[in-house]
Amino acid sequence: MNSQEKKYAVWPAFVDAKCPRCRRGDMFIAPLLSIKSQAMHKTCSHCGLTYEREPGYFYVAMFVSYAMFVAEMITMAVAISVLTGSKDPWVYTIIIITVGIILSPFNFRYSRVMLLYWLTPGLHYHPEMSADKPEEAAIDS
Repeated sequence: MNSQEKKYAVWPAFVDAKCPRCRRGDMFIAPLLSIKSQAMHKTCSHCGLTYEREPGYFYVAMFVSYAMFVAEMITMAVAISVLTGSKDPWVYTIIIITVGIILSPFNFRYSRVMLLYWLTPGLHYHPEMSADKPEEAAIDS
């Protein structure tokens, strides 16, 4: 391994929504808990990867987001049943919809991150692309 080549762990990069190829560049313009929009960068600022692999690529992320929401709904329904023992459908409806609205930015972001990290064939981590660029190394010195 080159002295400039440093491996970046997958989970911290996934949680921070970093580029799946170099794990250095940010995928999103603003942080998760931001009032700003959940807009994505077009390309990685570090390695130049184009995030939208083809036109309409992120439509598939809607299916991933849907699966996440169904898992959250089932989890909430079981939790409500265990914690309250309520049989009132309005309790379930109000709580599940509220939690769904609160978690929608999380689902939007991480459905796209999951799509790029684990559901895109041929897109893998390349440690050599994580190396500092010459101008970055000069700034750090």
